[in-house]
Amino acid sequence: MRVESQLSVERVIKTLKQDLPTLFQKDISYHIYTQDIYFKDPVNTFQYKFNYRIIFWTLRFHARLFFTQIYFDVHEVYQSAEDTILAKWTVRGVLRVPWKADLLFNGYSTYKLNQDNLIYEHIDTWDRKPGEILRQFWQRGEMGN
Repeated sequence: MRVESQLSVERVIKTLKQDLPTLFQKDISYHIYTQDIYFKDPVNTFQYKFNYRIIFWTLRFHARLFFTQIYFDVHEVYQSAEDTILAKWTVRGVLRVPWKADLLFNGYSTYKLNQDNLIYEHIDTWDRKPGEILRQFWQRGEMGN
C-alpha cells in the first residue's frame, strides 16, 4: 500500500530543478533524501544527511570565498530508469585572483531512489580529473575580462 505522504518521482525532479541552479547561493531542500544518503564524487565519499548538509554548506562557503562569479548551470533533470534520476550540469566561474582565472567543467549527478522515492545515493561524475580542473586556476580567464 502506498503511503499518502510518499514523494512522487516528479516531485523529486521538480525539487532538484529548483535547488540545483542556486546551490552556490542558498541551501537545498533535504526532505527528498534518506537519513543515510551516500554521496560520492571524484574527491569526496561519505554517508548520512548531516555530512550531506556539510558538503553543500562547504560548497557555498568556498564559492563566496574563492570566486567573484560562480554558476551551476542545469541542462536537464530526468528519470532515466524506474529508480534513477539523472541531472546534467556545468559548473563555471571566475576565480578571485588578479588574472581572473575561469573555472569550467561539466558533469552529471546520478540519484538513486528507494521504494518511497527518497534519494539514498548521489554519485557525481565529472568530465575531467580534479587536477585538470585545478590547473584552470592558473590560466588567464576569458569570462572575467
